[in-house]
Amino acid sequence: MKTDKQIPFYAADGRPLGFRTLTAARRLIAGGFVKPSYGRKGHLRAIWLQREDGSSPVASHAPRGTSYSFVEPLEHGRCWSLRRIGKGDELRPIFTQVLTDCLVPGR
Repeated sequence: MKTDKQIPFYAADGRPLGFRTLTAARRLIAGGFVKPSYGRKGHLRAIWLQREDGSSPVASHAPRGTSYSFVEPLEHGRCWSLRRIGKGDELRPIFTQVLTDCLVPGR
């Protein structure tokens, strides 16, 4: 008896929902209930439930946050600079406390 290949099944937020057989996964894709993920050789790798609004479950890019490093143009080329965090010595006591907690033996 031949066993069907099991395809991972995920919710739109990335939670695993188990596995589906290859034939069941193809039926769900054909019905438009899920979005497929294919490997580089074209094989079906996983299926994803769509979001509530019908949009794609997989984000096309990661959300951007605050950049703490940036390229600074200089006279003789470019250099990476780090953005200062906090104002003046605002974060120094917090940093010092974390540092002393790491250096104290037995903690």
